[in-house]
Amino acid sequence: MISEQTSADRSGAIFRPVTAADLDLICRHRHEMFKASGRTDAIVQPSTDAFKEWLKPRLDDGSYFGWFALVDGIEVAGLGMMVIDWPPHPSHPLQARRGYILNVFVEPFCRGQGFARALMEIAVEEAKRRSLQYLILHATAMATPMYEKLGWNRTSEMSITLPVHP
Repeated sequence: MISEQTSADRSGAIFRPVTAADLDLICRHRHEMFKASGRTDAIVQPSTDAFKEWLKPRLDDGSYFGWFALVDGIEVAGLGMMVIDWPPHPSHPLQARRGYILNVFVEPFCRGQGFARALMEIAVEEAKRRSLQYLILHATAMATPMYEKLGWNRTSEMSITLPVHP
């Protein structure tokens, strides 16, 4: 079970699990995360609206979980996590699943204070508790150095966006 509250070490924050009541906050964090990576509101808003509809049932059933860092009772950082179905792979040859970390966001006035690092440590502990062998995430340029310091490696993933025809 995900711990109810844990005190942070050097950040001084209190950490709590996300709940279904956090739907709007998670969506705001995700929206701001994409804006911080260089996208405009006009580009991000359609995906934010669709993400909110996608997220609600996953918060309700617990398939999307995560944590917030709170300072003086205010959520200043967050991280989401899922266990996703994935075929066995050379990186995890005996498991048909991966841990997926998403929506890592720290409010601009709190960046560089260790909140994202502490949230990542909580996520890794949860992955170990769930016996997950392999974790993935998509990193922004801003966050890549932190992930590398935490032992994460770049992968060879590529993508393509195809037109949708209704």
